[in-house]
Amino acid sequence: MSEEVTFISYEEAKRLVGNVIEEEHLHEANRRILTAYDQQGRELCWFDAEEVLLEVGGKPKRKPTDHESEEVKMAAVEYVLHRIPDWVLQRKD
Repeated sequence: MSEEVTFISYEEAKRLVGNVIEEEHLHEANRRILTAYDQQGRELCWFDAEEVLLEVGGKPKRKPTDHESEEVKMAAVEYVLHRIPDWVLQRKD
């Protein structure tokens, strides 16, 4: 039985998240992830970059223009901020 994921509020996510960075997946070649870090640089959670791009209307299979790229990056960060799971608040690092 799987538990339903609940998210922290957007306002709380904006206070908590210090950065969202696109990175190479550690264990899968040619796979990108978006990692959310807190204000102290600790990893909170990550998202599949291609899935996020598809959700926000990006086109992961072609190189976007600079303007499109900036818009897609901003949309991806907003997507992530709306989907920070509440379990990040229980983590003890």
